[in-house]
Amino acid sequence: MNRTKTRLAAIFVFCFMLTSVANAQEKKTLFIILDGIQRELLESNPTPNLNDIAAQGGYAHAYMGGMKDGYSETPTISAVGYNSLLTGVWVNKHNVKGNGIHQPNYNYPTIFRKFKENYPNKTIAVYSTWLDNRTKLVGENLEATGHLQLDYHFDGLEIDTLSYPHDKKSDYIKKIDQAVSTYAANDVITKGPDLTWVYLQYTDDMGHRFGESPQMDAAIQEADRQVGLIWEAIKKREIAHNEEWMIIITTDHGRKVGGKGHGGQSDEERATWIVSNKKFNNINKNTPGVVDIFPTIADYMNIAVPKNQAMEIDGVSLLGEAYASHLSGVLQGETLKLSWKDYGTKTKAMVWVTPTNQYKYGETDIYRQIGEAALENGSASFDLKYAYDHLKVVVELPNGYINVWVTNKE
Repeated sequence: MNRTKTRLAAIFVFCFMLTSVANAQEKKTLFIILDGIQRELLESNPTPNLNDIAAQGGYAHAYMGGMKDGYSETPTISAVGYNSLLTGVWVNKHNVKGNGIHQPNYNYPTIFRKFKENYPNKTIAVYSTWLDNRTKLVGENLEATGHLQLDYHFDGLEIDTLSYPHDKKSDYIKKIDQAVSTYAANDVITKGPDLTWVYLQYTDDMGHRFGESPQMDAAIQEADRQVGLIWEAIKKREIAHNEEWMIIITTDHGRKVGGKGHGGQSDEERATWIVSNKKFNNINKNTPGVVDIFPTIADYMNIAVPKNQAMEIDGVSLLGEAYASHLSGVLQGETLKLSWKDYGTKTKAMVWVTPTNQYKYGETDIYRQIGEAALENGSASFDLKYAYDHLKVVVELPNGYINVWVTNKE
């Protein structure tokens, strides 16, 4: 009798587990870069689709450009911003300094490479109005990226001058954006890629040509309609296939006063924004950077990142509990002084340092622990017993790492 009860209980538990697995929603992520939309114009234009997405999650002010006047200061240029999102690090690491994309440091892997390393049988996709995003930044089929292959892509239309003859008004880019967004929306419904990047360019063209203008306003509203195509496809896909999608929309840089140029470190050029259907932690207390999107996707998609790589990532996940962010440091003689944005958590964190930077060459740095820091204090000072010229500093949080590079001032 007891054996019968035990067997029935075991069968019940087994059936419950199978039902739980069957009912579990598969997670997928799609991120969109709408090029060069300054924050003020986004907020002053009607964007019903972005508003609908934000109503489910949130809208936040964000930034591009790394640490201003610091070692990680990053040009507010398009491809530089894309790669900061893709790799989760600033220009001093990924080495994409302009739109020419000369000599990217592929030792800092993109989110696509990390995803495929974790889930080789899942699918990745890029839909883009600029071919170089796939061929150079993601680095499809390059030896340096392990011959990474996209499962789906739609791009290169800017090269097809017969179908899309180039014109001074950039109407051809507007048409390409429409084709890219339509194709992406269709693939979301029919193929449901697990990790997807959509890039649309027309807004940046209008900014360069007209600055703050009716033409730029119209371009922003058109971009919102294109986002709406993809958002509607995601909602249909979720219902039809019992999936849970995270969508993140952002821009790659702000613009100078007047809305035409960009590339520098003015507040206007550094100012960006993020919209998502997921609620992010402490986003109103903290200004996230574009580098925070990589670890957020990794967190959401359960992408394991080895410790030596995680210690290099410049962003922090916007999901779950926030412990600290925005680490900065000063190295004076034998003293290291650190400060960070704290979130009131009474937690201690280990502090690691190394005077080398072998990671950029594909090697591993040897770190040593110099002590612990109470995160709620927001700062700490350490006696290093030795005067270093440079240090890579990593603070180990309960859910990840934050880092900063410092140079001795003496």
